[in-house]
Amino acid sequence: MSDSGDQLPNHIGIIVDGNRRWARKHGLPAYEGHLAGYNALKDVLLDFYDKGVKNVSIYVFSTENWQRDRDEVNRLMAIFVRILKTDLHIFIEKNVRLLVLGSREGLSDKLIKAIDGAEAKTAHNTGGNLAVCLNYGGQLEIADAVKRIIKDGYKAEDITPELISQHLYAPEIPPVDIIVRTGAEKRISNFMLWRAAYSELLFLKKLWPEMTKADVDAILNEYMRRHRRFGK
Repeated sequence: MSDSGDQLPNHIGIIVDGNRRWARKHGLPAYEGHLAGYNALKDVLLDFYDKGVKNVSIYVFSTENWQRDRDEVNRLMAIFVRILKTDLHIFIEKNVRLLVLGSREGLSDKLIKAIDGAEAKTAHNTGGNLAVCLNYGGQLEIADAVKRIIKDGYKAEDITPELISQHLYAPEIPPVDIIVRTGAEKRISNFMLWRAAYSELLFLKKLWPEMTKADVDAILNEYMRRHRRFGK
């Protein structure tokens, strides 16, 4: 791992936060906030890849988010289907591989079919990876990795950090170099716990729908100003 302060991050993790507050701020229903966030998401994501970042993870729906209003959840799920189906051509054109990390439990058959289709149609893309954390929890990911290790027949003495890494969701996704959270909250909320061990953290006051391509440059510049020591 490099401690250089002049390199692009290999993996940016984004905690998308502030859609509902943006909607309230503008006197709109929550769904309009999620739509605005969805529009910002496309612009920001594509610009990261255009700037040379190879891996981006977005935290769009946690395992705890099922506690929200049922109508809001249903509308969110419709947006996810739209991303995975209607907008899939964008990722194909950009040569970006799409992976969905998280549990399938509770997801509709329609959404699961959209996930499977998107992953299959982009499986051979080599221009970058987009990990969509949907129905995801960092603790659940580690627990599921342990279950896979046990199922594969490993013994206690075989357990190493490397072995756990190999059994995470989409183990090809590397550690997170920097986690960016919008909306002024200063916590990582169970996001990428294993891969975040040495992550830089950046908390922005902006609500997610307010994000633009200019923020992409600001995030990359901030990362490249930092000196990562990794315990040295």
